[in-house]
Amino acid sequence: MNADAAWAREVAHDLLANPLPRRWAHTQGVARKAQDLASILGDQANLLEAAAWLHDIGYSPAIALTGFHPLDGARYLRDVAGADDVLCRLVAGHSCADIEARERGFAEALSSEFPSADAFLNRALIYCDMTTTPDGEPVEVAQRLAEIRKRYGPAHVVTRFTRLAEPHLVGAVQDIREKANSAGPRSI
Repeated sequence: MNADAAWAREVAHDLLANPLPRRWAHTQGVARKAQDLASILGDQANLLEAAAWLHDIGYSPAIALTGFHPLDGARYLRDVAGADDVLCRLVAGHSCADIEARERGFAEALSSEFPSADAFLNRALIYCDMTTTPDGEPVEVAQRLAEIRKRYGPAHVVTRFTRLAEPHLVGAVQDIREKANSAGPRSI
């Protein structure tokens, strides 16, 4: 069972770098954010970084089966890569995937196969994902949500999902930022 960040980086690179270079750039930025949170994560820092590297592998054409990337990525990690259960659950549930799963008709599959992981780690992964642009640069959560909605358009399921999930996403970013700031000066 693997949840090592170095291993996760290799897996993500192999699945994303060539077919989806922009997604790979985003993933690298998300992983940098996870590394910045190490001081508030203690012994869970490596696990969060591994989840950050792997959170979007379900977009890879090599493993995308359902078209719902959190589920496709988590299934690949569980069934092919033999990854740690908690890591699979973090990937499956990243950035309020349960809300998007309801919109897409995957709620039962997601919740039965991958029950929610640790709430703090989930919120930390939301922070990393929702404060990183598609090009891997830092961004405020409001701008990230606006960019997602513009990219997908007003009638798309992802736009509907972001509107439903916005309070949870914004709240998680604020919560993690406060915890990180109270732990000492940093540049998150």
